[in-house]
Amino acid sequence: MRVLILDLDTLRPDHLGCYGYHRNTSPNLDRIAAEGVRFDNYYCSDAPCLPSRAAWVTGRFGIHTGVVGHGGTAADLRLLGTDRGFRDRLDRESFWSIFRRKGMHTCSISPFAERHGAYWFLSGMNEVHNTGQGGGESAERITPVVLDWLERNAAKDDWLLHVNYWDPHTPYRAPAEFGNPFADDPLPGWLTAEVLEKHRNMVGPHCAREIAMYNNATNPRHPRQPGELKDMSDLRRMIDGYDCGIRYLDDHIGKLLAALEKQGVLDELVILVTSDHGENQGELGIYGEHATADRITCRIPMIVRWPGVAKAGHVDAGLHYNLDLAPTLAELFAQAPAPRWDGQSYAPALRGESAGRDVLFLSQNCHVCQRGVRFGSWMYVRTYHDGYHLFDREMLFDIERDPHEQYNLATERRDICAQAAARLLDWHDEMMATQLDGYTVDPMRTVLAEGGPEHARGRLRKYCEYLEQTGRGWAIEELKKRHPREFA
Repeated sequence: MRVLILDLDTLRPDHLGCYGYHRNTSPNLDRIAAEGVRFDNYYCSDAPCLPSRAAWVTGRFGIHTGVVGHGGTAADLRLLGTDRGFRDRLDRESFWSIFRRKGMHTCSISPFAERHGAYWFLSGMNEVHNTGQGGGESAERITPVVLDWLERNAAKDDWLLHVNYWDPHTPYRAPAEFGNPFADDPLPGWLTAEVLEKHRNMVGPHCAREIAMYNNATNPRHPRQPGELKDMSDLRRMIDGYDCGIRYLDDHIGKLLAALEKQGVLDELVILVTSDHGENQGELGIYGEHATADRITCRIPMIVRWPGVAKAGHVDAGLHYNLDLAPTLAELFAQAPAPRWDGQSYAPALRGESAGRDVLFLSQNCHVCQRGVRFGSWMYVRTYHDGYHLFDREMLFDIERDPHEQYNLATERRDICAQAAARLLDWHDEMMATQLDGYTVDPMRTVLAEGGPEHARGRLRKYCEYLEQTGRGWAIEELKKRHPREFA
């Protein structure tokens, strides 16, 4: 058995052709999707990068692993304490260990572990290639490493190869010589001049007037990404930059598929395509960032091409988490699930049968502190730290009618908010009742106690100066009221 996992950072599914995008961003990924199962409602439980991959490889929610942040003590896996044996349990409970138990050679080509100091991510790997630029590398640096590995190993049996591309992640870095294949394509229809003007009057990191997070700085090394969206031409440059990153990595995926076909192993190869999180591109006023606990940041692609197992061309609409992948593969490999996994198998969905959850609970504690509840047509978001965005405490969106979350219905649909809040409370109680021995604190509370999310901590004074300079001083009083510790 041979398995290729394409881990494509910051890839929102609705910018792929196979998910209905109007631009030709992903012909090679579309080909894979046509030969397998595409999952339409697949979410990371915890966003963004570090918490998401922690949930994926441990099969557990961040509230259980402790990894919910990008800094501080909530960025480290919790210790097992007295239950730890000669080896940590990840040795036999990680996602990668499923393949090791099947007798497969496992290899990762990725800078992720070094980028986040998360070397537990590699537990269960036989072989590791760190591409060395901490997620700043482009596909042209990664692809030669992959092609070399395939040249030496593809014809062998029983291997898993994890390949991590970063091109859709900010800053948008497709080389200048790649050009812009989307120069004549329209923007997503909801992004109008009126919407942009509204966004220019909003505040918060990565808003329209501070794409660089807290100001409008630009980097000449990355001309595809503007520092500020002044008009529709800037907006086009932003969206085109992201889409070029997707198409550029897709072209490189085409090179991998060609190499695998040349080796004669493509026809029977299992291919999984996924991401760690999506990308806000105007939703909630945020551009080029994965900063919220909602459908935009947390919804990710999942495509499974598995000849003889996955029903070609099937589209699954059930609700699933990325942490459900471990128990799914364990079932398909006739292995017992790990007792501490929070995930549940969706193996029937690969055969075209009904599978999925009734509700999903989403978390974000790196840019804001939020928890979301996804059920029916609803996306409910509760904010505990607004990351300087002045979000309402409760937000509610009907994502069937409003997929880009433009209209907060929380005031008029208090009944739905009450349902969502009750579900969230019940989930929280269950999670806290099933913690590792010795842990009694929700790690989100740890983030709040340590000063707030890593990307919105200790920056408000300086940011308020920028707001004054850009004519948005009206927001400063409310920001001071919400974040008094920043001015103590």
